[in-house]
Parts: sequence; C-alpha cells; structure tokens
Amino acid sequence: MSERTDGPFLLDVMCGKLATMLRFCGYDAAYARDRGVQDDDALLELSCTENRTLVTRDVALADRTDDAVCLTERDTDDQLRELAAKGVEISLDPEPDHCGDCNGPVESVEPGEPTPDYAPSTEAFDIWRCRECGQHFWKGSHWTAVRDRLARI
Repeated sequence: MSERTDGPFLLDVMCGKLATMLRFCGYDAAYARDRGVQDDDALLELSCTENRTLVTRDVALADRTDDAVCLTERDTDDQLRELAAKGVEISLDPEPDHCGDCNGPVESVEPGEPTPDYAPSTEAFDIWRCRECGQHFWKGSHWTAVRDRLARI
C-alpha cells in the first residue's frame, strides 16, 4: 500500500459517499457502482487500465494490488480522516472540477446563459455545469455545509 496518493481514485461499492466528498475536494473519484463494476477482478483491471488508486474496505482486495488504499472505518468523515493520514489533501476545492453526482468534468456557465429552474441565475451566482450529466452547481448553502464539514476533518 502506498504512503501518499493524489488520485485519480476508483472507489469500490462500499465507498460511494466518500467518492462524492473526494469530488468536492477536487479529485477525480470514479465510483465502481456508477461504472457497473462490482467484481474484484474487474475492479482491479479498471484501476490498472485507468491508472487509478483503488480505495476499498475489502482487505483481501486491497492486498491484491500494491497501490490500493484500504480503509477500516465505515463513517465517511472517519474515512476522510484515514485518507488525510495517508497524505491525501482533504479540503474544499476553490471551484468544482468534477460533478458530485457522476464525476464528469464541469465547466463554467457564461453570464446571462439560462439555468434550470432549480438553479439560481448567473447574475446571482457563479454557476458550473457538468459536461456529462448536465447537473448545475453553485456555491450555495450545500457548498458552505461541505466546506464546514471538511474543515472539521
């Protein structure tokens, strides 16, 4: 197991909430369930093919690769602390790079461009859109809650 890793990551099916939090920290964090991958051999192949560090709670799976990160905790905040102890920077990225939902890349929405009903206007906030799933993001109350949560890690 490596002492320090900066991603990109592949998180197994036991670490879905952690994948979302790592995306808020600016990491490329693919989630196995989103990719339709659950089989251990397929996870190892995907992590190798895409040069991703595997993050898992499965000791036997982690032992099958040199650069896996094996977590012991179930709670997402405790998992973030474990990753921080292994050298992963855990802090809110100043601007989103990856969609919290699908891990796709996000792009800035131009001022004046229309936004969906659930999103504020570009005159009120800087808005980002996922190029994969179309989800819109802005620094609202959820952003603040995640920032405060990560600051406690």
